Amino acid sequence: MNMNMNTKSRLITLWVVLYFCSITNSLAASKQCHFPAIFNFGDSNSDTGGLSAAFGQAGPPHGESYFHHPAGRYCDGRLIVDFLAKKLGLPYLSAFLDSVGSNYSHGANFATAGSTIRPQNTTLHQTGGFSPFSLDVQFNQFSDFQRRTQFFHNKGGVYKTLLPKAEDFSQALYTFDIGQNDLASGYFHNMSTDQVKAYVPDVLAQFKNVIKYVYNHGGRSFWVHNTGPVGCLPYIMDLHPVKPSLVDKAGCATPYNEVAKFFNSKLKEVVVQLRKELPLAAITYVDVYSVKYSLISQPKKHGFEEPLRACCGHGGKYNYNLHIGCGAKIKAHGKEILVGKPCKDPSVWVNWDGVHYTQAANKWVFDQIFDGSFSDPPIPLNMACHKHL
Repeated sequence: MNMNMNTKSRLITLWVVLYFCSITNSLAASKQCHFPAIFNFGDSNSDTGGLSAAFGQAGPPHGESYFHHPAGRYCDGRLIVDFLAKKLGLPYLSAFLDSVGSNYSHGANFATAGSTIRPQNTTLHQTGGFSPFSLDVQFNQFSDFQRRTQFFHNKGGVYKTLLPKAEDFSQALYTFDIGQNDLASGYFHNMSTDQVKAYVPDVLAQFKNVIKYVYNHGGRSFWVHNTGPVGCLPYIMDLHPVKPSLVDKAGCATPYNEVAKFFNSKLKEVVVQLRKELPLAAITYVDVYSVKYSLISQPKKHGFEEPLRACCGHGGKYNYNLHIGCGAKIKAHGKEILVGKPCKDPSVWVNWDGVHYTQAANKWVFDQIFDGSFSDPPIPLNMACHKHL
């Protein structure tokens, strides 16, 4: 029986569509990047154990939701960088400063909680918790790590299984999530928002230099997060309150968020400049500010209940107390009593301890950004070795 012309044309059309779909899919697959390692630079938003190794472990209840014990993270579980590594098929990153149980064959994490781009020139205790491991120090650690890695890798044995290969450094993804503490440090030094804005160009000039240094050491793929809505963090709102007229509909402090947005606009300008100056680099700018603000301003829409109060803390409007933090204990009648208690269900809270996000919030933020929806250019994570699609 002969087919009529309509049936034939439909079959041909279907074949053509399927053919081009297969071509498109194969092209997409060929564009996927193979990242053998991740090298991360940042602050507590991505610290997987650096500050804990240097100054003592972040104690319980940190880590309770996933690791079931403290794991060097200022969170009840995993961070965005953990989900990022998992998405790329890599193990969680070991902190460079952590000498116990670490494996660096898939990269290293130089981030430490409290880190800034610009050196603070004071001790950890003098600055209210800002780390001495600023971005320039993190780069120096990376540079030394890269140099010494090759010397020991060539020795073979256990070093070969614990350290990256020489070629991994040029094929790796370099991730950056830092800048929030540069803004916060100004407020802790009683600076006005205008004064903080005034030093942002200097902060970003130092950031730009470090990206160039990494590029000169072989780095080619960069994934750069902008800074989040600082004015929505309980510790900022508790320690640096603003007039009610300066609080937005989400309950956040507008002046501090305006500075964060200013920082982000200037960071984006720096990224554009870097693309011109570093012709072989693929630099993806990721707008985590918009994602985090969406979560905080519309928590119920995204499955959360508490956007502004800390899950783990003690007292006050935001369940945050500078002197009685998450996990804090007091002595009464010769016994230690836990007063910095965690909430019953961190999975519906956005903020963990007044400063950092919960694992659930980190997972939600990552799920929004990995496909490139909030990136410039709009490139998904697994194609971040390309300048454009």
